[in-house]
Amino acid sequence: MKARRIFHIAALVAMLLLLWQTLYLLFGQRVLTPPWTTFVNAWTVLKSLEYWPDIAESMRAFSIALLIACGLGMMGGLLIGSWRASTEVLEPLLVNINTVPKVALYPIVLLIFGLGIWAKVVFGVLHGIVPVMISSIGAVRSVNPIFVRCARTMHLTRSQMLSRIWVPACIPEIFSGLRLGFSLTLLGTIFGEFFASQKGIGFLLMNAIDLRNVPMIMSLILILIVFALLANSVLLAVDRRLHRQNQVHG
Repeated sequence: MKARRIFHIAALVAMLLLLWQTLYLLFGQRVLTPPWTTFVNAWTVLKSLEYWPDIAESMRAFSIALLIACGLGMMGGLLIGSWRASTEVLEPLLVNINTVPKVALYPIVLLIFGLGIWAKVVFGVLHGIVPVMISSIGAVRSVNPIFVRCARTMHLTRSQMLSRIWVPACIPEIFSGLRLGFSLTLLGTIFGEFFASQKGIGFLLMNAIDLRNVPMIMSLILILIVFALLANSVLLAVDRRLHRQNQVHG
């Protein structure tokens, strides 16, 4: 089974690289760089000390945004989900808020926080917090009602039910939401660097776009994609393990 999965992944990667090379042959160097050249350029960027301050700035902003989005989103979702009345009122509202284009809020964020790390942190949080909260609410609602009834029979307080019933039972589903929050927070942070930063990967990418520096554009995009794929692979492995353990103990 594992060998088959590796084969499927390798086949998919080969097809994507073939498509990439085909697009390069069709459109030329004005639009794309070929795969091997892009990998070499990306490695050159990573080796160069010139770009590490920008990479470190992006990782710092993303880490802060991820902690805030996942922490507040998880806590808010658990609290809302534990009250049925608040769930019925707030969950549809959160779903509607999540459909609002976050770029519409960007001028307000920029006016409040100015050019600096906190503007892109807030923009990353805006992208990640609501999906994590919605996922946490759904996780609470999916808890076996027998557990809740048993807790009420034993006269547990709401805080005790959160710590002993809802949180342990919801961890696998909440972690699935955290995976989504990770991707969206990264997207929001990088997008925030396009306009509200003088340092970072997004800032480098915008400069490269202004200068029509196609090799740099492709290198930075590749670095972001590889980072996101590697991180998501680790999170997916943990997610699957948590769900298997939940099925065994459930």
